Amino acid sequence: MRVTHPFHPLFGRRLPCVGKRYNRYGERLMLQHDGATVSSVPPQWTDLVGPDPEIVIGRGRALLRTVDLMELTSLVKRLSDRADLRSCRKT
Repeated sequence: MRVTHPFHPLFGRRLPCVGKRYNRYGERLMLQHDGATVSSVPPQWTDLVGPDPEIVIGRGRALLRTVDLMELTSLVKRLSDRADLRSCRKT
């Protein structure tokens, strides 16, 4: 399968899928590259899943999808909360 996520270092490469696994974030595909190296990517970052309608409708003009921005906001909040907690423990 081909990696379609534009910011992934393997973007555009066709790689064999050697397995699947699941973690708390959902399904991951195990793609083999550079001999024996295996990388884990979500299926949405490959041509296994059709193009995202939000990207198609926007004709690729948006840098991020709304759902990606919401996920990023959640991640930044969690990291910020952890940093605040660590700083409270030091004082």
